[in-house]
Amino acid sequence: MITTLDIKQIEPLAGGAEFGAAGAFERVIGTARGELDPEDSLNRVIVNLDRAPRNALGRVEYETDFFMLRPVDPGKGSGTLIYEVVNRGKKLMFSGFQDGALGNDPKELRDLGNALFLRRGCTLVWSGWDPDAPRAAGGMSMKSVIATENGESIVRTIREELVSGNRFPPTEVFKLSYPASTLDQSQARLTTRRHESDPRVEVPASQWCYVDERSIRLLPEGTKPGPGWLYELHYLARDPKVLGIGFAATRDVVSWLRQGSASPAGKIDAALIIGRSQSGRFIRNFISDGFNQDENGRRVFDGALAHIAGIGRIFLNHAFGQPWRTASRHEDHYVPENEFPFSATRMKDPYSGRTASLLRRDGFDPLLIETNTSTEYWQKGASLLTTDPLATRDVRLPPGARAYLIAGTQHGGSAASTTEHGNCANPNNPHNPSAVLRALVVALDEWVHDGKPPPASRVPRIRDGTAVPADATGFPDIPGMTVTTKTNAIAPFGDWVHPAPDLTRACRTLVSKVDADGNEVAGIRLPDIAVPLATYTGWNVFAEPWVAGELGDRDGSWSPFAKTRAERKASGDPRRSLKERYPTADGYVRKVQRVTDRLVRDRLLLAEDAEAYVAAARRRAEEGLL
Repeated sequence: MITTLDIKQIEPLAGGAEFGAAGAFERVIGTARGELDPEDSLNRVIVNLDRAPRNALGRVEYETDFFMLRPVDPGKGSGTLIYEVVNRGKKLMFSGFQDGALGNDPKELRDLGNALFLRRGCTLVWSGWDPDAPRAAGGMSMKSVIATENGESIVRTIREELVSGNRFPPTEVFKLSYPASTLDQSQARLTTRRHESDPRVEVPASQWCYVDERSIRLLPEGTKPGPGWLYELHYLARDPKVLGIGFAATRDVVSWLRQGSASPAGKIDAALIIGRSQSGRFIRNFISDGFNQDENGRRVFDGALAHIAGIGRIFLNHAFGQPWRTASRHEDHYVPENEFPFSATRMKDPYSGRTASLLRRDGFDPLLIETNTSTEYWQKGASLLTTDPLATRDVRLPPGARAYLIAGTQHGGSAASTTEHGNCANPNNPHNPSAVLRALVVALDEWVHDGKPPPASRVPRIRDGTAVPADATGFPDIPGMTVTTKTNAIAPFGDWVHPAPDLTRACRTLVSKVDADGNEVAGIRLPDIAVPLATYTGWNVFAEPWVAGELGDRDGSWSPFAKTRAERKASGDPRRSLKERYPTADGYVRKVQRVTDRLVRDRLLLAEDAEAYVAAARRRAEEGLL
């Protein structure tokens, strides 16, 4: 429970600008402090909580960063609280949902994008949950709680996978998640390999060293790790953090804001939780581990939207957890992320025989929406949300859950996406899914408040032939485009420290079939996919000097159509040219209008976003881009 909220700062948002009928908002910044009873049945699921320091009452204390945007006049608020799970300490609500700036400290109008949630009068809340998340530039974290054994440091052998230049900038010094209990290299083992499936080759002690207890480097000094090469260190680590407290802190902060007599949030009728990627995986764990029930037996969140989480959980509630990691085909392949149960539908695990569901069916489940891009079907097993683990049949989600594929989109798609190659062979996919996310958050709010269900799920299906193996999509032979036909294998591997994968027992994952242009036929097809000017995929492949041919981490591909028939014939492109498919500019605009009208009717696009799509189509036509 929360014991105190220390408010350090209250200031106007955007200089007191008004957001429609909700009026002006203010920023409330502070620190929340709480305590947990390790004997409470709701808290026992937290790994090592029984080994955490206790106060005089026998409880474990914690403190976390707190940030809120609230209407200055509480009477103008809608009564909806939207809590965004921060991603590695970052707030992504404005950049990821509302086409705002990528900054982490929403303060000015330019930061807020279209400010839809503010205009709707919602109270917006963030808090820290990961003690290793950086606080720089507005990042949010929480104070570490270290587990001990009878007052002594806990020491275990753990595994760290170390990669230079993919998810983080190139480096000569690898940082470790936990301090080494000894710098004696004979108590550690470093190996390397280029591809995930390659045999591990031991790096002799003479070719690497500890820089300090939290970092290592290759020798001789100045040696650079191979770009994309996998280095794996087994070492004796100490002082595990009780990371599962992050789930409880989230539960307690929102429960207190909803129920506390001194709550700074005012009257709250409903609470929604949203998150992207790591944050979406946090939400899935939060629900399945029972944290949506507070210590007083009340539901915490009424609705949840997890975006680009696939079937994943988060590597958090473990001894020596490393929540910043995420499994892909190449990197961090064997971290405890893709664990059964995968789906909101109750089904049997064909390997263990256990029957389970992501939802607990205990009366405390939130209404759940899961959205994924094409990338999650290739990298994150997203098809297993709506098929059985061996993909022999489609499964029906329960009435309180929905799943959607946002077709033709890569993992981190946003208004800021570009076509830059990065470390991949094909240009990156610039498609922006945010308009769908906005519409579905509104639909979730209406579901919670009014009982109005959102649209039916839109995903690839086995029964209609739109869910197919990765080598059977029907992708066209596009000149100059490097193609992959393999997804990330989802297979049991046992202990994450010493994984022993059994690929003969891998789940069978499927992806969406594509049309003659290479664009996906299933899911929600926004105008850029339904009335395309290019091919958009959720997959890409790494290029030299990286691990060429491996499935790109979180990247999609983009390939524009030729402008004329002569141009495409000259290159051997099988896709119709722009002039062939859109003989007149007005005809192109009318097609975009028809698509947006359907999406608005189906509540998958807001009217204001439909108008923006049509206006953009007119600009393209006027500027001669067709």
